[in-house]
Amino acid sequence: MKIGIVQTRPIIGDIQGNIANHKQWIEWAAADEAELIIFPELSLTGYEPTVAKVLATDQDDPRFDDLQALSDANGITIGVGVPTNNKQGICITMLLFQPHKARRVYSKGYLHPDEEAFFVPGQSFPHLQVEQTHVALAICYEISVPEHLESALKSGPGMYVANVAKFVNGIGKAIERLSKVAADCAIPVLMSNCVGFADGGQCAGKTSAWNKRGALIGQLNDSDEGMLIFDTETQALIERVR
Repeated sequence: MKIGIVQTRPIIGDIQGNIANHKQWIEWAAADEAELIIFPELSLTGYEPTVAKVLATDQDDPRFDDLQALSDANGITIGVGVPTNNKQGICITMLLFQPHKARRVYSKGYLHPDEEAFFVPGQSFPHLQVEQTHVALAICYEISVPEHLESALKSGPGMYVANVAKFVNGIGKAIERLSKVAADCAIPVLMSNCVGFADGGQCAGKTSAWNKRGALIGQLNDSDEGMLIFDTETQALIERVR
């Protein structure tokens, strides 16, 4: 299976504009025969907690229909980041589009203390099945929570994929943590991060891929949009930069 992880520069608050950008990356990933593509945390709005309540939506938002159509037409599972509403408040969500299936909502279950004024914990699930591969998922702060990793590993995943919004002062620790997860769990690990200015800071990029020994096999820079496509069978990596 081929998995694409994308590094985008979100337009803050512009869901339609960000969808248009996502569609281009999805089409390129499909041309490279990817079966799964994951975008950064809150990729459709930008990581701006103070405006998340205004931007929050749900999986049935018709603006997402084009993403579902691309999933159906290309046989590709798509994970995008967006704030969503639930009965308790606003969640940080990875919205998943699977070919000819109902949309799934993976909401961040463990929040960073700085997020608690704006978001509520949501309901995550241990893994995503894509073809014959079990993929464990994580959203940003969850990668640092041992209980989350333990739950994710119960299903015996073949991959661990995190979408994050890491800033310059936090990217080093995230890279160190994910390399250790790959080595300790003997599975490939992928991380999708964003670039650009958000929430008063600079997003650090460095979208990365590690093999099951914890060795870094690919990493984008800290300023450009791009994509890494990892082949789970050959362990080969393709890099696309725009």
